[in-house]
Amino acid sequence: MTSTVPPIGELLDAAQHSAVHLEMRDVYAVSKENSHFQHWQETGERPNDPDSDYWREWTSTVRRASARGAAVRRARVVSEPVTEYIRYEHAGTPVNLAAGEQVRWLPRRHASDIALPGNDFWIFDGKLVRFGFFSGDGALIGHELNEDPATVKLCTAAFEAVWERAVPHDEYELH
Repeated sequence: MTSTVPPIGELLDAAQHSAVHLEMRDVYAVSKENSHFQHWQETGERPNDPDSDYWREWTSTVRRASARGAAVRRARVVSEPVTEYIRYEHAGTPVNLAAGEQVRWLPRRHASDIALPGNDFWIFDGKLVRFGFFSGDGALIGHELNEDPATVKLCTAAFEAVWERAVPHDEYELH
């Protein structure tokens, strides 16, 4: 499944107008983050320098997209009270903002009447959806690309409905 799907950086580098990302899980167990998450749990410290080794690849990609005029938006639907992982994500979000992303948060209780796809996704230029598949404990298990117009329309409508209701990062208070 994942082997035929280009890395997210390549897809973002190809985006000309927009890249939007909807995250709907309360826990992610992405191997690249595991040691950093554990360190944050033990110390409360998170690397927040956009140019650090940890962030540089991502922030450079987002900055290139922004420089081309592509809007990069991320919305997160979260359960409240939030999990420790969501607290960790929230602590790192200033880096996303510094790179040029816009980020909003929507408490899950405010999403009950929004038709949401079953998986997290990215949409590039309103034409291509990249779904991310995760195991029950949050481990990444694969990706899939989808260009079906009905699927793109569903995902776009879901993202925009969440975005409209969601709270900008600087205004969202963790509960």
